[in-house]
Amino acid sequence: MKLDRIDRKILTLLQQDARISNLELAERVGLSPAPCSRRVKALEEMGLIRGQVMLLCPERLNLKLTAYIHVTVDKHTPERLQQFNHAILEMPEVLHCALITGNDADYQLMVMVTDMADYQRFLLEKLTRLEGVTGVRSSFVLQQVKQQTALPLDHLD
Repeated sequence: MKLDRIDRKILTLLQQDARISNLELAERVGLSPAPCSRRVKALEEMGLIRGQVMLLCPERLNLKLTAYIHVTVDKHTPERLQQFNHAILEMPEVLHCALITGNDADYQLMVMVTDMADYQRFLLEKLTRLEGVTGVRSSFVLQQVKQQTALPLDHLD
């Protein structure tokens, strides 16, 4: 897949503001609106653009506690992992879940809740009740130093 400078600029601008109008996007990348629209459509068809989202402010929504949780499971069978994955997909508190290696855990979760009592409820009523979960270790965010959703594109040059 070969992306030129204009494609990379389009992707960068869309990551910064997905609601940018096609007219403004076209002006900022140096195209007329019709070719710009065709390029965006082509980038979508190539699978480079998965969708558009609105980013909300967690603090304004009273989601003040972020935890990173390392989870261990008893078996590493495809069935057990699939069972865990399916259960996690149903938990809105879990923003990220990754099957990991190189650590004393099988999964790393990023969870957002209102406070420590809400975290305790999540932990005791949901996470540790999942079949096969044998251990959890939690770390809590004291300060968010960097948080971004934009993917790096410099390697595409």
